Amino acid sequence: MNPVQADSFDSSKAIIEALPYEKSVKFFGYLILAIAVALSSFQIWQGITSTISATYFRPVHLCWVLVLIFLHYPLIRNRQNKGYMLGRAVDLALCGLTVFAGYRMSIFDYNDIDHMLYGLGMADLVAGGALVLLLLEGCRRTVGWVMVLIAGMFLAYSAFGDMLPGAMATKAYSLQELIQFQIYSANGVFGSALGIAATTVFIFVLFGAFLEVTGAGKFFIDLAFSIAGKYRGGPAKAAVLASAGLGSISGSAIANTVTTGSVTIPMMKKLGYTPEQSAGIEAAASTGGQIMPPIMGAGAFVMAQFTGVPYSDIMLASIAPAILYFFCTLLYVHLMACKLDLKAASRTEAVISVMKQGAHHLIPLAIITTLLMMAYSPLLVGVAGCAAILVTAALRKHSRIGLKKFIAGMKNGALMALPISAACGAAGIIVGVVGQTGIGLQFTQFVMEFSGGYMLVALGLISIVALVLGMGLPVTAAYIVLAVMAVPMLGDFGLPLLTAHLIVFWLSQTSNVTPPIALAAFAGAGVANANPMKSSVEAFKLAGGLFMIPIMMAYTDLLNPDAGLMAFTFAIVQTATIIVAIAISIEGYLLRPLKTIERVVAITVVPWVLFNPLSTGFIGVLVILSLIGVQWKTRHGVTA
Repeated sequence: MNPVQADSFDSSKAIIEALPYEKSVKFFGYLILAIAVALSSFQIWQGITSTISATYFRPVHLCWVLVLIFLHYPLIRNRQNKGYMLGRAVDLALCGLTVFAGYRMSIFDYNDIDHMLYGLGMADLVAGGALVLLLLEGCRRTVGWVMVLIAGMFLAYSAFGDMLPGAMATKAYSLQELIQFQIYSANGVFGSALGIAATTVFIFVLFGAFLEVTGAGKFFIDLAFSIAGKYRGGPAKAAVLASAGLGSISGSAIANTVTTGSVTIPMMKKLGYTPEQSAGIEAAASTGGQIMPPIMGAGAFVMAQFTGVPYSDIMLASIAPAILYFFCTLLYVHLMACKLDLKAASRTEAVISVMKQGAHHLIPLAIITTLLMMAYSPLLVGVAGCAAILVTAALRKHSRIGLKKFIAGMKNGALMALPISAACGAAGIIVGVVGQTGIGLQFTQFVMEFSGGYMLVALGLISIVALVLGMGLPVTAAYIVLAVMAVPMLGDFGLPLLTAHLIVFWLSQTSNVTPPIALAAFAGAGVANANPMKSSVEAFKLAGGLFMIPIMMAYTDLLNPDAGLMAFTFAIVQTATIIVAIAISIEGYLLRPLKTIERVVAITVVPWVLFNPLSTGFIGVLVILSLIGVQWKTRHGVTA
């Protein structure tokens, strides 16, 4: 332990020991509140003024986040543990070390080339090395061990890559070179991933927190129930609609599953859906919120930075695929309701009544959508959105918030952003290593050789990698890692840059709903008191669009309206046909139970439509339409 750590540890321990246990808990509560509110205030100020350059702002943001992580996520979380107070002393020591590292970053002269010629000074080297370790510890507390292990493996590859055989070998970089590249440049930890997390993503997470405290979240749920509740399987369809609206705003499929699911899952169970079906429906719908414009989760803003494509263009390109995804989910929900012979909800509130109470909450969403379409900076749009939600909430007495709720929103926004910033910082390590060593090119060559030049096989391999990464990484981090590795390979197949990134972005979402580790489905199972593995199987089926639609992005003009209205429309029809064919084949139901021969016919339509869109593709569409016609004539009084 160096002198700085020792002094910090001793002073922290003295503070803890001087306070009774109860007072120390209250002390940390107030400290977290003050630091979180200050962080949100600082982020808003920076978003408006852009006073601090990115070179210095990103280290300040990261160090601020790490301090908050060490306070909010204690080393020892069980307060009954005898070592809790000692753990708190360690937490304060880590905060002190973070502040020291942040101070060294803030006074570092990037224009002085001495550090490039002669290396870093000892203090800067210690500060940089400490910050890497502190970041990994912050990731461990917020995201889990998997992110730490992956980042550690990439760092080890940089340091000891010369010991590997053949094409896997790379130059070995010294500790000095690693720290200099990862910390004292914009290529590693403080690269574009953290830059987006520290600006646009943070502001939109704060926007979501304000929506929650003003009651706008409840309004969207009530509106969804008033629209869909009167139809067969209404609560489940309402869950899909509500999650589509709120999923992107919350920034987390898991968080949305728990919050929205606490309302929708009990209603679905009461209607007649099994607990596993209820959990799967909510998980699939909440995952879809991450791909639904206008706010598509943190990864979409990172995509805009990676590709150089305006966010408005990404948003426009994503509208048709997102609608098709929710069409897929709603179709499965409807077929389930028909098979179980479920009825509509016994009572729903009129749409006009719900709108009278909360229509003003739509104004902020309309404002941010309009501003994004006008190509304003997403950061400024987020700030405007935060202001708009507070102003519009003040228009009505029942949604008006006081100082206490405003502070709660500021605090919740900062705390919700902690895992995102930590994960993006660690992802920056991986991106830096890929750039420094050239391992991305080797990955591309491996996949190309293994796929035999067939794009469908390559997409399957990318899907598998996405699933493995997603088992331990947040969606945004999984997307960043996968984009760096896989997008160049998809480009070799002739796919446009935006198409390749959107495919990877969609596949990165699959880990939330795919066994054996489906975090959103597991969260829904907890709310529904259901079997987690069975819930994840249901979620996987309902979220099948996450696998089907990226394939259609690659093989059709689904992301290319410029190809002409006819080609774009037929791409949508193709995709919808495949979704229907697979859904009715799996469920064995359309307007009535399907016969075996009908299920076989439906599933054989899929390759026709996928691989031969201009010849047998039309025939496949006609086959599904004919099957629907036959079902209609022979439904024997079954109502849909």
